[in-house]
Amino acid sequence: MSILKQFDLSGKTALVTGCDTGLGMGMATALAEAGATIVGASIVEDYSAVKNAVEATGQKFTYHRVDISNRQALYAFINKVKAENKKIDILVNNAGIIMRKPAAEHPDEYWDKVIDINLNAQFILGREFGKDMIENGGGKIIFTCSLLSFQGGINVPGYTASKSAVAGLVRAFGNEWGSKGVCVNGIAPGYIATNNTQALREDPERSASILSRIPAGRWGVPEDFKGPVVFLASSASDYVNGTVLFVDGGWMAR
Repeated sequence: MSILKQFDLSGKTALVTGCDTGLGMGMATALAEAGATIVGASIVEDYSAVKNAVEATGQKFTYHRVDISNRQALYAFINKVKAENKKIDILVNNAGIIMRKPAAEHPDEYWDKVIDINLNAQFILGREFGKDMIENGGGKIIFTCSLLSFQGGINVPGYTASKSAVAGLVRAFGNEWGSKGVCVNGIAPGYIATNNTQALREDPERSASILSRIPAGRWGVPEDFKGPVVFLASSASDYVNGTVLFVDGGWMAR
């Protein structure tokens, strides 16, 4: 098979959570550009931007509105996706939330919500679609990790804890499922211009400090994730498993 053909996702179906904006929309669009049918999920009512972006590639897009922090709603969503699709070949576990308050003041409500969305739901989605991939003889699961899977961060203890654990899930799932044809990997975004980093970008001191450390000299953009996600979703990465790929402009090299 030619190298370019290995990146072809024609005939594949990809489920992308948190697909409505930022990294999720960028990754959903990239997978569609590579030929995949997209099943998208998020909590928002207005999903027109991602719908238009995916359908502009000529691929089919189906949307599910779901609050993945609600366990009953999460399982109903999983069952509906399974009923409506012959199989899910690619799962992009991207949905996430960040809530900022110093550790000494970080309330239980912040902690619980972040852990439910960023970790508990990610585990359940990975397990439920992963076991189907095992039965089908293969599949690709991609988690959105973070620089804070490896660093402490400031004022985001719940987020740091959740993303550190997600990196652990990448290794745990990858270790168990690699022999079964299921590749499980993560992408660790650096500082990206999305809704999650708006507060940082609007703080002149923090923004300047961050930019001074990034060798690339700029904030990342969702388009920077198109190549990495297609690689990890395609047969080009069949011998890549249990790893986290940094897409950070060189931040972790400093």
